[in-house]
Amino acid sequence: MAIKAVVRLMIALHISIYGRVQAVGFRNWMKKNAEKKGVFGWVRNASDGSVEAFIQGEDETLNDLLALCWEGPDLADVEDVLTQDANVDESIDSFDIH
Repeated sequence: MAIKAVVRLMIALHISIYGRVQAVGFRNWMKKNAEKKGVFGWVRNASDGSVEAFIQGEDETLNDLLALCWEGPDLADVEDVLTQDANVDESIDSFDIH
């Protein structure tokens, strides 16, 4: 009997989230949701008032987290979410707030 291996490809995205997204708990909210989904990376406030994140994981999982980013935490008012493909960083094995 042959054993079939399932190969799951990890991808990475750089995300910029615009709107009322700072001082509303967005980074903590994103960390909680990323950890729940097994996504690695980081999130930080950007100097232009947006929230910036680097996320990596399986394609479907990243798409799920990305969809949640359009909602954000209760106090947020997300106007736009921009994504850019990025290179996977094998050294990242957690989700951090910077």
